[in-house]
Amino acid sequence: MDDTGVLDEALERLHGAGPERRGRLTNHAPMAVEALVARGQAGGVHRWVGRYAGKLEEFPAGVERVTDANWASALGDARRVADWVGYFQGEVGERGWREVLAVWWPRLLPGMYGGSTHPVIRVGHAVRTLLAGETGPRVNELAHGLGYWAARHRPVAGLTPLPGADSAAAALEAVRPIAVRDGGFPARLDRLTGLPVWAADVTEPEEAHRSLTDLVRAATHRYATHAHGEPTMLVHAATAPNAVLRTLPALPRDLWVPSMRAAWTASAAVTAMYAPDEPAAYAPPGPLAPEELSERALAHGDEHVIKLTDTALDVGDERACAAALRALELSEPLV
Repeated sequence: MDDTGVLDEALERLHGAGPERRGRLTNHAPMAVEALVARGQAGGVHRWVGRYAGKLEEFPAGVERVTDANWASALGDARRVADWVGYFQGEVGERGWREVLAVWWPRLLPGMYGGSTHPVIRVGHAVRTLLAGETGPRVNELAHGLGYWAARHRPVAGLTPLPGADSAAAALEAVRPIAVRDGGFPARLDRLTGLPVWAADVTEPEEAHRSLTDLVRAATHRYATHAHGEPTMLVHAATAPNAVLRTLPALPRDLWVPSMRAAWTASAAVTAMYAPDEPAAYAPPGPLAPEELSERALAHGDEHVIKLTDTALDVGDERACAAALRALELSEPLV
């Protein structure tokens, strides 16, 4: 639990901004500040927000109120993001965040691929901080994350099951790149036709938790040798499933298996869309203590570096540390 008040102050400041800018680029600030505070860097949060502020746009105007009667027609309508955030603000205020999450998680889960998986990642950061301690700004942050997810809801269907593997690492190696690797995330997602089968026999919640943990580890390790394909977008192969993993403790256990399956689809899809044809050997300069790694991420400033470092510290081994160092090397610093 952050007892400095920095996280709540930052979230309140950031809730005046929209979840996107220029109609398609995600506002990463709420996720990044949560990660920084979680990793002991609260002292640098406000300065980081000041550096990032030029990327923020004002919170958009509403179109039409979302209600229990009309929500299905508004799902996936990016123009309605303010309407969706307002709806969830009312819901969490009336019913409590845990009940709202339990109801809406299975509704939103099939569409976690919209917004380049950023909405589910934002929800995962919000849930982690709520599990550490509930405050008004943190509950509001969950409402913003759920609203963003509902507005960017984008299902993926009709994928052909391809030969897979038993381990998460081997299954990621079995992912076939899409034929044409250009354009943005939505265009590439439209070209995805099949993914390897992995963990198809998992039926128990605890087994799903273990499998998802293995997936986060494998995707994080893989970043160190494959990030040269696309250093920014390949971050999501690890951070999207980790957001789901962080949310599991707040969900009914019968949602754990479908959550693991959706997380696999997201991680494998990002791999298919952005991974290079061949890995590149990477020898990190040496392991760092967690505090030094998080300090370097803050100094670098790039939001994806901060979030991948946060996930790497969750994994907690030397290969994960190497992935974070690789992100530092390949990514442009925030200026």
